[in-house]
Amino acid sequence: MGPYLVLATLLALVAAVVLAWPLRGSRALFAGLVVAISVMALSLYQLVGTPAGLDPAQRRAPETLEEAITQLQTDLERDPRQVEGWRLLGRALQQQERMVEARDAFARAARLDPEDLGLQTEYAESRSRADAQRRFDDEAVEVLEHVLGLDPTQQRARLFLGIAYRQAGRNAEAASTWEPLLATLGGDAAAGLRAQVDDARASAGLDPLPSMAQREDPTAADDGLHVRVALDPEFAARVRLDPAAVVFVIARSPGVPMPVAAQRHTVADLPLDIVLGDADSPMPTQPLSALPEVEVLARISSSGSATPQEADLSSAPVRVRLPATDAVELVLGAAPRDR
Repeated sequence: MGPYLVLATLLALVAAVVLAWPLRGSRALFAGLVVAISVMALSLYQLVGTPAGLDPAQRRAPETLEEAITQLQTDLERDPRQVEGWRLLGRALQQQERMVEARDAFARAARLDPEDLGLQTEYAESRSRADAQRRFDDEAVEVLEHVLGLDPTQQRARLFLGIAYRQAGRNAEAASTWEPLLATLGGDAAAGLRAQVDDARASAGLDPLPSMAQREDPTAADDGLHVRVALDPEFAARVRLDPAAVVFVIARSPGVPMPVAAQRHTVADLPLDIVLGDADSPMPTQPLSALPEVEVLARISSSGSATPQEADLSSAPVRVRLPATDAVELVLGAAPRDR
C-alpha cells in the first residue's frame, strides 16, 4: 500500500504542475495552485521521509501549507537529522515570506550535509533573502566562495557570488566571476548579464568586453580552432532527440572543468562546422590563444544547463596542440572504442 500511495502522490504533484502552468498569467489562481502543490510535496515527504509515514492511517493529511509546515516541524523535532526535511521546510517557509525562519532551516540542512553544493548555495541565498536589504553577508560570501572553489561549474553559486561582490563594491571580482556564465546563456539572458558585467567593469575602471560585432568578425576566425560536430549515424537512426536541446561545444585546459572557449547551439543545428576563438572565451583574461594545448568536446545538455548532468550526452574529448591547422572532429552518440 505504501508504494502505491507514494506513486499516487507523485502523479498528483506532476498533474498539478501541468494544470497550473497555463494559468500562471492569473497570479491569484496560480498562487493558490502553487500552495496546493507545496502541501502535496510536504505530504509526500512525510510519507517517505519518516517511519510513521509508512502507515498513513496514523496521521491526518495536512489540508493547508501551514498545517504541512507544522507537521514537518514536529517530525524534525523528533528526528532532527533529516537533511531533506530541513531543506523542504526552508523552501516552504520562503513561500510564506518567513525568511528568517527559512534561513535557520537551511542552516540546519547545510550543517548536516556540507558536501551538497547545491544545498550550500541555497543556504547562502537564504541568508540574503533574510536580510532586509537582500545583501549577502560575510558568511554567505564565504560559503559561495567555498562552493566555487570545489566546483567552478556551479552556476547559481557563481551568479550569487558575483552579486555579493557587486554589493560589496568589489566590481572587478564581480565581473570576472560572472564572465564564465556568458558562454552558457543565450538570447536575452546573455545580453542582460553582459550588460551587468560591463557595468561592473566600468565601475572598476576596466574596458567593456569585446562587442558582439567583434565576436562575429569573420576575420578573427582564421586564428581560431576549427571544430566539426556531428551525430553518430547509427545513434541518430535509433534515438529521437529534441531539436531544441542545447549543444555546448567546449575547449578547456586538460583537467580543468571551466571552459576557455565555448559556444551554445541546438540539436537542430547539427552537424556543426564552427570556429572557436578568443571571442568565445568566457574569461577575457584567459583567451584560447594563450594556451599551448586544449581538450575539446561537445555535449548535449539534458537540462539546458552548462553544469554537466548524468543524463547528458558527450562526445569523446580530443586533445589538441595549439595553434591547430586541422579541424577537430567530434561525434555525439558514438559507441566507445575497445582498447
